[in-house]
Amino acid sequence: MRFDTKIAVVIRDDLPVWQKLNMTAFLVSGVAARQPDTIGETYVDGSENIYLPMFRQPVMVFAGSAEAIRGAYDRAMDLGVKLSIFTEDLFRTGNDLDNRAAVRAVRRDGLRLAGMAFHADRKLADKVLKGLSLHS
Repeated sequence: MRFDTKIAVVIRDDLPVWQKLNMTAFLVSGVAARQPDTIGETYVDGSENIYLPMFRQPVMVFAGSAEAIRGAYDRAMDLGVKLSIFTEDLFRTGNDLDNRAAVRAVRRDGLRLAGMAFHADRKLADKVLKGLSLHS
């Protein structure tokens, strides 16, 4: 099935696997929280156990260098795409309050991005993601 929109996560390719996984989980929570139309229905198994809903479409995970991510970030900002971001500083904090303070303390041009995520129209997403490859 082809979707008109894309959910994308972009992560730095030079990070340890545990940081990539942790960051991906945090980043997509921002998409789910602010764009509830991306979430499907509750799951129910054959025994009538109920499970949490998930995204209605695949989440595409891309990887790139710090420079490539900065370029994608700048394109997203210029195009008005709403993002969740993860900066290097967030690897040293342990809660939401400190996370938000760490981001707030740095101007846009000084953010040391480790990753970002967004949900956007497919064509717009492709413009943001230009030059990035799917994570392997």
